[in-house]
Amino acid sequence: MFAVVAFAQPNPELANQYFKNGEYEKAAELYRQLIESNKNFAEVYFDRYLACLLNLERYDEGEEALKKQIKRSPNNTRLYVSYGNLYERMGKTAEAQKQYEEAIAKVSADYSAVYSLAEAFAQAAKFEYALRTYERGSQLAKDPRRFAFQIAEIYRRKGDSAKMIEHYLNHVEADPSRMSLVQTQLARYLPEADYPELQRQLYVRLQNKDMTELTELLAWTFIQRKDYKNAMRQYRALDKRLNEVGQRVFQLANDAANARDYETAIAGYEYIIQEKGRQNPFFFSAKGELMKTRRRKITEGYNYTQQDLQALENDYEQFIAEYGFSRSSAMIIIEYAELQALYINNLPKAIQLLETLINTPGIQRATVGRAKINLADYYLMNGDIWESTLLYSQVDKEFREEMLGQEARFKNARLSYFNGDFEWAQAQFDALKASTSKLLSNDAIDLSVFIMDNLNTDATTEAMAIYAQAELLVFQNRFAEALSLLDSLRRTFPQTSLQDDVLYLKAQIAEKKREYEQATAFYAEIVEKHPQDIRADNALYNWALLLEERLGQPEKAMELYEKIFVDYSSSVFAVDARKRFRILRGDKVQ
Repeated sequence: MFAVVAFAQPNPELANQYFKNGEYEKAAELYRQLIESNKNFAEVYFDRYLACLLNLERYDEGEEALKKQIKRSPNNTRLYVSYGNLYERMGKTAEAQKQYEEAIAKVSADYSAVYSLAEAFAQAAKFEYALRTYERGSQLAKDPRRFAFQIAEIYRRKGDSAKMIEHYLNHVEADPSRMSLVQTQLARYLPEADYPELQRQLYVRLQNKDMTELTELLAWTFIQRKDYKNAMRQYRALDKRLNEVGQRVFQLANDAANARDYETAIAGYEYIIQEKGRQNPFFFSAKGELMKTRRRKITEGYNYTQQDLQALENDYEQFIAEYGFSRSSAMIIIEYAELQALYINNLPKAIQLLETLINTPGIQRATVGRAKINLADYYLMNGDIWESTLLYSQVDKEFREEMLGQEARFKNARLSYFNGDFEWAQAQFDALKASTSKLLSNDAIDLSVFIMDNLNTDATTEAMAIYAQAELLVFQNRFAEALSLLDSLRRTFPQTSLQDDVLYLKAQIAEKKREYEQATAFYAEIVEKHPQDIRADNALYNWALLLEERLGQPEKAMELYEKIFVDYSSSVFAVDARKRFRILRGDKVQ
């Protein structure tokens, strides 16, 4: 009989577990065995083996192991970094520096070899040696910008923004296709306070080199700082230089309009219309957006004059005279009808425009649905409840499973609410709580809870009816009448549970009139006097938004956001309040 003796091989997983648990004595022995038994994979285990020896302060063994490993892998310059680290642990600073210098001297021109050594230095927080490694690699490759991106990353880790920017820009000049990567890094790591330095360096380079990518990057910096005017200047220059069709100018104009920089948006749309002409693919869209933006500029805030409205009305009339009623002009006509109904107070004109549009052949189905919903709104504002509910019902039926249908259903329920049919309206709102539209769902929840809360208290149906009528007046932009009705409600029913709701509606009116200080005062009164009522979390959230976005008080806004997700954790605003709180605190939020 022959006895076969099987020798157990050392287990790398067990070695790693010992290392993780801090059992360095056991781990070192296993790693030593692995190195000896797996010559081809010795480098895989060596770093851990050396780390164990250093943690055990067995420096002589560590030095002996390093000498053997360098003999095995003479081209692995990372070993010299490890050798230097060993000497530093032993207090031999001069010997350590000698090893670092030798590592840099021995590095080859190969990209991966240079990167590997520089990264070894960076991981040891020896950034100056890492920079010297990249400089050496650039010399060997005879390409001064070969490692520009990596050098920028080292300066980023050092916290030297100016140098980081310099080498990121070197990288863009060397490889323009990598500009999006550089933008990502800058957006992620460059502090807001350092954007002027980035712009300064870009201006200097552009004086000496007319490079498209650098101009794009300069425009991008302005966009990051919400400086759409200067960004538009750069984009228009690029559009002319590259003989483009105006796409980037059009998109930037849209962004500026969304940010309420109407002057810049208007300038962008006018550039496309005037410079590019009728054959341009963005001409018609620019025409429509120009009119929409002019309308927003004039009407937003409700501080316009009749002369302003007349000028805007003339623009729309000229447009319709030129382009008529068609598939392409449909949305602009819908907007013009809105101007007539909500600002010029010419409901018959608004109704006539939409009725004509709905009967125009070739209009898209969804556009007709939108026109019908708006037309129903205007009939309601005009007191024609029957026509209004008929149109809402038509859209509800045709777009039953679509967003337009849900919106029409909501507005039909709200019509019943305005009309005092509270119980039927509440049933409809309950059914709409599951809407795929978060905004529609929240509105449905608010109105359902509002009706339930007040009909089950001492509030009379008459008080509710007055309040609903005031809401209709606000919907019609008849703010003075609404405020008068709300004051009358408080005098007539001083004990009603609608007190917080009256304050909330007054705050909403103040916001629409851009009387932000007055609005915050109403919201504050709700939070102070009615903290347990249903409007409290709404008031807190809207108050916080005003402080953050309109009044420039982010610290106070943070306090209110925190109060929402702490004291009103079940609120529909809790998740968004937490997110906004973290952004204001400086957290990176996806």
